[in-house]
Amino acid sequence: MHIHILGICGTFMGSLAVLAKELGHRVTGSDANVYPPMSTQLEAQGIQLTQGYEPSQLDPAPDLVVIGNALSRGNPAVEYVLNKGLPYVSGPQWLADHVLQGRWVLAAAGTHGKTTTSSMLAWVLEHAGMSPGFLIGGVPQNFGISARLGGTPFFVVEADEYDSAFFDKRSKFVHYRPRTAILNNLEYDHADIFPDLEAIERQFHHLVRTIPGEGLVIHPTTEEAIERVLGMGCWSSVQTTGEGGDWQARLLSEDGSRFEVIFQGEVQGVVDWELTGRHNVANALATLAAARHVGVLPKQGAEALSEFRSVKRRMEKVAEIDGVTIYDDFAHHPTAIATTLDGLRKRVGDAPIIAVIEPRSNSMKLGAHRDGLPESVRQADQVVWYAPPNLGWDLAGTAANCPVPAVVCDSLEAIIERVKAQVAPGTQVVIMSNGGFGGLHGKLAEALR
Repeated sequence: MHIHILGICGTFMGSLAVLAKELGHRVTGSDANVYPPMSTQLEAQGIQLTQGYEPSQLDPAPDLVVIGNALSRGNPAVEYVLNKGLPYVSGPQWLADHVLQGRWVLAAAGTHGKTTTSSMLAWVLEHAGMSPGFLIGGVPQNFGISARLGGTPFFVVEADEYDSAFFDKRSKFVHYRPRTAILNNLEYDHADIFPDLEAIERQFHHLVRTIPGEGLVIHPTTEEAIERVLGMGCWSSVQTTGEGGDWQARLLSEDGSRFEVIFQGEVQGVVDWELTGRHNVANALATLAAARHVGVLPKQGAEALSEFRSVKRRMEKVAEIDGVTIYDDFAHHPTAIATTLDGLRKRVGDAPIIAVIEPRSNSMKLGAHRDGLPESVRQADQVVWYAPPNLGWDLAGTAANCPVPAVVCDSLEAIIERVKAQVAPGTQVVIMSNGGFGGLHGKLAEALR
């Protein structure tokens, strides 16, 4: 079967393409923005990519068109599909029908940490010899690929609350029907499709409604929004993580790089890994709870996490030049920015930290997070904000309210000049964006060389 994927370079759709290819289909795709790591992964898989959405790419007609949620009515390829009556489906629906049917699905959901947690969980199962399938919205470095079918019934999926397609406004994760579900946290996000937090809570409750009675819901003790979700009805077993929960951590180093794992009052093992931050410790506890549900002993799981190598674009060290370290990070929400910088601060002590941030997500562009941004950068020594031309609000006002020195730049060249003028040996530069940021990481590294 020839499957053409519209919006193929999105992290979810790119992963879907890998699975379709592995199932033996001929897979092609197109996108308006083709950039790594997804474009390079797809090219390595021999999947033909087309830039843009010209209808000519759909002639001769594929057997099926999978339409990504970034596409809407008015897109030339979408209009062609509808006018010609070509068969089409959303990505989550295709995944549910052709990959997840009959499998034990383990889903990681929440505003933050989905990619990292699902990567951890896939690795813990792999380390235990369970050869899971997975679909992750990023590239876990332990695997070097974002999706695979796997050789057993177990399948780990990053469960996103974003909508499925222009014709299916349910959250993606409603299609997945997990038996094991991690609900990491819940904050307001995706301002382009959700009017308020209550609307997101309703979608999370729809997810909870699909989990079997013999299934398991895992959540932290500290999340009021998740308590409200479960208060609408929960028919499955529940385990909790964090303070006062079934699963707890005792930090052996302040930055979270070493900690004991405690389950129901008993020490299970020690995780000693390269990650930092309390958010990652919380992700680890949820991972171990989920893995135990499918038979992995917590001690085994802790040993696996000690070998976990994180995900590309999650505090990924991309260069070190004359003592200046450059990281690439995906953070695009004030909470994620704050927890990432806090973890780095605890690791590097007094070393200077420069945060370079692009407000790129739809919620950021709409200004939904602008009030939380100034406080989110407190652990940096200085911040460089990038003002893209289509930003519809006053970023300078945000910069003025930051508790640390902050400037706004309207070009990559200006950012590079600013950072070059500020760095010294020992400086940590964190570049934060949920897009390609115009290749800033490589350009900055080159300029410093």
